[in-house]
Amino acid sequence: MRLVILDRDGVINKESDAFIKSPEEWVPLPGSIDAIARLYKSGYKVVVASNQSGVGRNLFSLDTLAAIHGRMRREVEAAGGKIDSIFFCPHAPDAGCDCRKPKTGLMKQIMERYKVDLKDVPMIGDSGRDLAAARAVGARPILVKTGNGQKTLEHEHDDVEVYDDLAAATAKLLKEHH
Repeated sequence: MRLVILDRDGVINKESDAFIKSPEEWVPLPGSIDAIARLYKSGYKVVVASNQSGVGRNLFSLDTLAAIHGRMRREVEAAGGKIDSIFFCPHAPDAGCDCRKPKTGLMKQIMERYKVDLKDVPMIGDSGRDLAAARAVGARPILVKTGNGQKTLEHEHDDVEVYDDLAAATAKLLKEHH
């Protein structure tokens, strides 16, 4: 099984300092929906792993988050793709949970659900938290310059692959498997 893990905000959709609080505020980045469809059609299981502290901060409810994810899934399905599952941390940053990236709780949930080792599994994100969580479980950290990616690049190490966006990272992954 080929698996790819994607962060959500700043990778699939536009990042917002004010949080994405409704399905209407969820705006896909150019090329991201098509990239997910291409991954799916090439045999990848696409999984999203996302910190969603807006729930813990009472900015939106779990029902609203489900509606946002419903919109994301529908857009991907309309393009011929599929998001296999979505893992998220709903806790506020000070909650002390183990699922908020850079901690590895979400990654461990993915390993349990799919019965896989995440060694070398691509984890595509736009923040240091995403890359740190990937490194901690032996996954392959990939940084995109969308969202917070440009800012993250200033503080990143040499061991990270960097692409302009999800479409460019996807093109590289698909090229490796053909």
